[in-house]
Amino acid sequence: MAGLMPIAAAAGMKHQCLGNAGNAIKLDRSGPHGARPMMLMWIILSSSLCLMVDGQMKIPPETVQQWAVSFGKEIAALSSRYSGAKLLQKKYKDIEGVVKMEEVNGEDLVKKFAEEMEQMLGRKMKSVKRLAEAAEDADLYHEYNETMEFEYYNSILINTVDEDGNQVPLGGEFALEENEHFNKLPVNTQLSNIQVPTNVYNRDPDILNGAYMSEALNEVFIDNFQKDPTLTWQYFGSAAGFFRLYPGIQWIPDENGVVTFDCRNRNWYIQAATSPKDVVIVVDVSGSMKGLRLTIAKHTINTILDTLGENDFVNIIAYSDYVRYVEPCFKGTLVQADLDNREHFKLLVDGLHVKGEGKVKKAMKESFKILNEAAAQGQGSLCNQAIMLITDGAMEDFQDVFQEFNWPDKRVRVFTYLIGREMTFADNVKWIACNNKGYYTHISTLADVQENVMEYLHVLSRPMVINHDHDIIWTEAYMDSVLFNTQAQSLLLMTSVAMPVFSKKQETLSHGILLGVVGTDVALRELMRLAPRYKLGIHGYAYLITNNGYILSHPDLRPLYKEGKKLKPKPNYNSVDLAEVEWEDTEEKLRTAMVKGETGTLSLDVRTSVDKGRRVMFLKNDYFYTVISETPFSLGIVLSRGYGQYIFSGNVSVEEGLHDLLAPDLTIASDWTYCETDIDPAHRKLSQLEAVILYLTGKEPDLECDGQLLQQTLFDAVVTAPMEAYWTALMLNSSGVDEGVETAFLGTRAGLLRFQRYTGIEKRVAKSFLTSSDKENMFTLDHFPLWYRRASEYPAGQFLYYLPREETRAGRIVISTTAVTVTVAKKTAIAGAIGVQMTLEVLESRFWAIAEQPNTTDCSGIEGVCPLRCSTVDLECYVIDNNGFVLISKQRKNAGRFFGEIDGSVMTTLIRMGMFKRVSLFDYQAMCKMSAHSVSGARPLLSPFYVLASTLKWFLSNFLLFLLEFNFCGFWHGEHFADASTHKKKGDILQPCDTEYPSFVYEPSVKETNSIIKCGRCQKMFVVQQIPESNLLMLVVQADCDCSRHYSPITMAAEEVKYNASVKCDRMRSQKIRRRPESCHAYHPQENANDCGGASFIHLSAPLLFVCLSLAALVS
Repeated sequence: MAGLMPIAAAAGMKHQCLGNAGNAIKLDRSGPHGARPMMLMWIILSSSLCLMVDGQMKIPPETVQQWAVSFGKEIAALSSRYSGAKLLQKKYKDIEGVVKMEEVNGEDLVKKFAEEMEQMLGRKMKSVKRLAEAAEDADLYHEYNETMEFEYYNSILINTVDEDGNQVPLGGEFALEENEHFNKLPVNTQLSNIQVPTNVYNRDPDILNGAYMSEALNEVFIDNFQKDPTLTWQYFGSAAGFFRLYPGIQWIPDENGVVTFDCRNRNWYIQAATSPKDVVIVVDVSGSMKGLRLTIAKHTINTILDTLGENDFVNIIAYSDYVRYVEPCFKGTLVQADLDNREHFKLLVDGLHVKGEGKVKKAMKESFKILNEAAAQGQGSLCNQAIMLITDGAMEDFQDVFQEFNWPDKRVRVFTYLIGREMTFADNVKWIACNNKGYYTHISTLADVQENVMEYLHVLSRPMVINHDHDIIWTEAYMDSVLFNTQAQSLLLMTSVAMPVFSKKQETLSHGILLGVVGTDVALRELMRLAPRYKLGIHGYAYLITNNGYILSHPDLRPLYKEGKKLKPKPNYNSVDLAEVEWEDTEEKLRTAMVKGETGTLSLDVRTSVDKGRRVMFLKNDYFYTVISETPFSLGIVLSRGYGQYIFSGNVSVEEGLHDLLAPDLTIASDWTYCETDIDPAHRKLSQLEAVILYLTGKEPDLECDGQLLQQTLFDAVVTAPMEAYWTALMLNSSGVDEGVETAFLGTRAGLLRFQRYTGIEKRVAKSFLTSSDKENMFTLDHFPLWYRRASEYPAGQFLYYLPREETRAGRIVISTTAVTVTVAKKTAIAGAIGVQMTLEVLESRFWAIAEQPNTTDCSGIEGVCPLRCSTVDLECYVIDNNGFVLISKQRKNAGRFFGEIDGSVMTTLIRMGMFKRVSLFDYQAMCKMSAHSVSGARPLLSPFYVLASTLKWFLSNFLLFLLEFNFCGFWHGEHFADASTHKKKGDILQPCDTEYPSFVYEPSVKETNSIIKCGRCQKMFVVQQIPESNLLMLVVQADCDCSRHYSPITMAAEEVKYNASVKCDRMRSQKIRRRPESCHAYHPQENANDCGGASFIHLSAPLLFVCLSLAALVS
């Protein structure tokens, strides 16, 4: 076993060896004659051990220390000279007597932010209310015309001509113009237009009447936009299936020419149309459900799942001869229908197989038990309850089940879906629905599924419609990758506010007719602008969560992952819980308080990562939180002690500040809101700097600007102005600029950025550094630049050096950065950061020159190798940073790598000796490659035959549909063909997972250390020395002893956290604290329950029941 040997012990080993040998020889003389061979062996072994120790290289620590001191002074002088840090710190020191230092009051700040968000969201709600009123009035005065002819603007057909050059029907000329406010999309802000899904006939009387009636919304759309220019898309989703969108756009079908977007599937529509609900889906998997019927049944289940949201609860039961839960872990309970669980159910449903005889009675009993128990225990939605029965026939006497569990109150609605062309059991299936306040539908083709599933939403909405309760709903965060076809637009996180639209006609009141839903979108980035970064400090941030504890917005939310070169939303991107991001809140005190809608504060010691998880920081965070009134959202802000506690302000005249603001080396954060440019269309093409200058010069006095931020910006512009002259003087100096020093830069708390390019673009290695594409090093809505955040880790004036990550750096470059502070009455605030970017060769050349003792070195008094040279083959020399990443190594490819991967033996020893500390971090938003035993919707590609079988199955199913129905719609749902042809191996498929990954941090109290590592037949000595006034360490390691067989490399690779079946099940079943929506509409006495899918009230067919029971008895 390899071990450690301190140098002191090694130094005395020679004497110990000689003593042992001497004793051995002495024993040999006096001992018996038979012991001589043993003594001889001992002498040989002892001698070889002594030779090994005598031959052990000794690296003199004092030499390494001299090198470290020299190198530290040289790079500090280099960084100080080219950055001008001392001058900038002096300038901020000079103004300490005239600035005002204030402590940030987090409680006041979070309330102020929340009030501003309430006002913004309140304006959106008023717009939606105006739309709902206008739509209901338009319907009230519209008389339905079965033979109506009306030419509306169809968003797919506009500006389209036929082969003769004539406008196609429902097309016509529709003016479109690029608009900055709508993501530079070509739009028409004077008109809305209408999108109709491909599977809905665009001249259906319901469509034409609805389109004609909703023309009245055009005026309201335009008026809303004029009253609130920050509005984005406004829309009316009709229950008939069409979608009226303002401003009008050209809708682009998919690559097959199909438009699958159906507004009735969208979360905003479903949540507005119904109250929260508990749903148990019961699916028949008996032998008669084989083939196409099972395919239709699966599609029906998936479509029902798509109509559920995070305020709903669900479970799925499959039945044949016996009852089984699709997910055994969910036995006897309901689970939240969030995106994660819905996708999990879909994977399991895909694996259902048919067998045996269908006995629905037990399944119905089990379903009622689940729902009754949930209501009794205060679980689930505590609102609507429904059973969805999917079957090709019901043969049992199930009347007593309803008498026992549901009659006479009929608290649970039962919806039935008869699958297949066979109508033998239609009356029985209808009877079940009509006697339990549900709805019956018959689904014979895949194309029928969508329309028939949507019927249940209209039934559930009846109590709300009859009562005319216009509940406003807000959705969870989502990305609309269907509506928008460009990546930039489709990956924007947004929330929607929506409201139902009802028929107010007296003659249809008891039917509770839902006309549709109106709504508008709110980009979450725009909402978070109301909690500006400059008020929160370097490591501070704001975040939003829903009533279910899910993240709406958080700087650590990572909703996307890369598949090849394409960014895609993660399967669970909008069901990431606050506890999974703020994972140090192990008792979930923060989450519980926020979900309950409380106002308060909490402090936590946290481990946080910077530089994409490669580096760890230890912070003391103060959390402040409150609810946003009239919404299900709660707002939180975080202030980090030592980084966001204080804010200072100083006064300068506008004239003085404006002069310095116009300097060519200065820019401001383009993502921040200094002035609101989105209100007046004339301002939308202005950059933030242009807007600020126009406002300050009085040319645009109507601009709405942040006075406090502008004052800070002007003040910082004046204080930092001398840096331009300093950097220019260096450029003009006769001695010139050292080759490889490329850019000097500084940033301030106001988002102000100055930089000087010492090297022309043609010679510059870091061509993208501090350009608009370099998001990591710029001020953004989510974070301060990385060099700014890292500078704050060390005291002002002490430079921190690091290599950017390989994927973000353009070549071998190093960044040197330090903080600049202001102190008033013993209160310190970080004013900014300053630094220099150079090529790695600048540091390397200086290091190799220092780490080379000449032959003329005075070696007297030095114990060990002298002269010591890093260039020799038996030495490896490194410079590493405080997180263990290599900056300098003989092997140039090692730059940027973690040192533990290069030499596990030395890194292991440094960790054992306490010089480095291993810190565990967790990622609950990770994506891992699917293991062989994982459950997945993508079947393993077992053989070429499987592909052939899947393709053949798809073809036969759809061809049969074609022959029977002459219905092309079936081809639009060929998921099985797609699955068969695009399967990947399981090992290539990524799925959400939890991971643990290490980070390493240097313990600065240990300035130096050295040791010898025993590695079998050889020993390796190393010396480590801190490089003064930096975050760097110098390592000199003996290179002629290979320890790789005894010490494995230490990697920073993340490892998936594996949960055993029991723990995994507990995690899936656990129901966290949530705040239920305030309103519930589950019952109204005037509801017409006879409207249940049949022409009149359905009675159970006695003869048919007798035949069924007889058949059942014969079969059993």
